[in-house]
Parts: sequence; structure tokens; C-alpha cells
Amino acid sequence: QVQLAQSGGGLVQPGGSLRLSCVGSAQTFSSYAMGWFRQAPGKERDFVAAISTRGITKSYADSAKGRFTISRDNAKNTVYLQMNSLKPEDTAVYYCAAADWNRLILGLIDNWGQGTQVTVSS
Repeated sequence: QVQLAQSGGGLVQPGGSLRLSCVGSAQTFSSYAMGWFRQAPGKERDFVAAISTRGITKSYADSAKGRFTISRDNAKNTVYLQMNSLKPEDTAVYYCAAADWNRLILGLIDNWGQGTQVTVSS
């Protein structure tokens, strides 16, 4: 299926911002709903945000609402996660994912990016 390559992670101070990017290698990128998940040490991989194939419908975890924005540019085969007002509890490895909408929301995903570390610390 589609291969996903992530970039944009790093170390930021509390209150700072990062933008994660995930580019798909397939020409069928626009047929996938896309999402972001994160996994902190010792914790489960949790849903963060999802976006439908055309970008019309979006869904966010409560922890992300008002601070994170998911978007996509199908012409560039890319999905983004803009993260503002970052908190130490946002520290995790972030993964992008491709699936149909329902499977993304449920976390039933086989197609993952490689993950990128986001660390929020002073």
C-alpha cells in the first residue's frame, strides 16, 4: 500500500509550536483518510486527529482540540499536524496513518509512518 514518510519533530519549550508532515508515496494518496497518533513511554498509542479524504471532516482528541490542527494537501500527497501551545504532556512519538475513515477513528490501522519524536521540555 502507500508508504508514509514523516518529518518535523524535535525539541521545543512549553508554549512553543511544531508542524509535523507526512508524505505518501502513492498516487492514490487522496483515496485515504489520514490521521495522527502518538505514543508516550509506557503508554498506549493514542488517537490525536483525523482528516477525511477531501479534508472536509476532521476529528480531534480532547487533548488536541483548540491547540492542534490537522490539514492535508492532496496535490502534494501530504498531511500536516500543526501543534501550538505545546505542553510537556504532549511529549511522545507521533505517527501518521492511512486508512478509511472508520478504521482511523477506531485505531484499526495497518499503514503507519515511521514515527517522529516530539519532546516538550524546558
